[in-house]
Amino acid sequence: MERRALILIESNTRVTGLLFVQAAQRLGLHPITLSANPAQYPYLAAERLETIRVDTNNLDALIHECSRLRAIYDIAGITSATESFYATVGKLCRHFDVPGPNPASIERCCDKFTQRQLLAEAGVPIPAYRLAANATDVKSSAAEIGLPVVVKPASGSGSSGVGLCRNFDELAEHTNYLLGGKHIWRSSPRILVEEFAQGPQYLSETMGNEVIGIGTADFGPPPHFVYHEWTFPALLANREHERIADASLSCLRALDLGWGPADIELRWTKRGPVVIEVNPRLAGAPVPQLVQLAYGIDLVTEHIRLVIGDEMNLHRRHSQAAAARFLVPDRDGTLDWISGSSRAAGISGVDEVKFYIESKTPIVRKGDYRDLIGYVVASSPNLAQTKGILHRAVDLIKWSITPFPAVGEQQSAAPHLRAPANVTTDKT
Repeated sequence: MERRALILIESNTRVTGLLFVQAAQRLGLHPITLSANPAQYPYLAAERLETIRVDTNNLDALIHECSRLRAIYDIAGITSATESFYATVGKLCRHFDVPGPNPASIERCCDKFTQRQLLAEAGVPIPAYRLAANATDVKSSAAEIGLPVVVKPASGSGSSGVGLCRNFDELAEHTNYLLGGKHIWRSSPRILVEEFAQGPQYLSETMGNEVIGIGTADFGPPPHFVYHEWTFPALLANREHERIADASLSCLRALDLGWGPADIELRWTKRGPVVIEVNPRLAGAPVPQLVQLAYGIDLVTEHIRLVIGDEMNLHRRHSQAAAARFLVPDRDGTLDWISGSSRAAGISGVDEVKFYIESKTPIVRKGDYRDLIGYVVASSPNLAQTKGILHRAVDLIKWSITPFPAVGEQQSAAPHLRAPANVTTDKT
């Protein structure tokens, strides 16, 4: 009997890719990762997982490799933990006649300007927006919308290149960052200038046409949008929960995302829920862990069940309060040491302590997800207790950063983020 294989196109350099592999193995599948550079995923070698080097930006090369594998294995499904390859996954699924997302829908959704247009046409509440190609366009768009505005690339993820501009000086600085050669563009520069929707932020996690859970998301200080804490479930009145769920389902209909997972970001404003962004894939870690702790639903496993054509089980098994606090450095420099994971993990109610980096690692903050150096996850029967556990655990984690010797050797995303060159900081 042929061994059933799950083909994974690229992966995730932090946590989510490993979660996919582990879930596949629990389902009796043999995970095979196709990657242009397998070395960027250390867990592949550490776990001795089958990996094939292939140009993952070349659809024909992927089809050829999957065809070769199909002669050896029973290919149960094809998927990815990475948004930038999810449309490719859809094309491969169509070619090999296995369940998968609609590639055209994924491509439209990943273009944030097109996404905005489709949501607006469907009557989904979104911020006012303009598309800009140069600094003049950005400035005139901001003047039309009114400050403050959020300025970001029309494609990308993880808040890369996203900045809050509260005055025209900040607008000029961030525009120069995006267009001056510091931001890496995958295609011709296209910038979205958007109204800053003010209010608490929420995360809506969906699978198929069902809202699985709604959580809260808190950020660190502006002008960047670096996550500080996530909590599931959000404490909402029934009417608020209903309106956020309705807005989420409206997004799925407008964007034709009725298959598979989606991660929807919203803010509660004076108008009610306003959709900030729809991500046509499973949310990154630790959202899947938080959803499982809060509701008892393993989103990664259920997603793979969908991918291989099995029936999903999205019924809630329990109800808890789960939260994650991110570890974020306050300056650039070399991480001398980081400690406290064992003590933090030893606190009752702490479910996971994860460090992304090791000592002697250079830290250059970018104002996005790459600034995060780890997280702590905790859960308990109620939110107040969970917050207390999280606070005690994070207090046990300490690190020291020595700034780089000279200003200019390493640079952050924006000048105002750079720390003085003669200061050593300890997180105590």
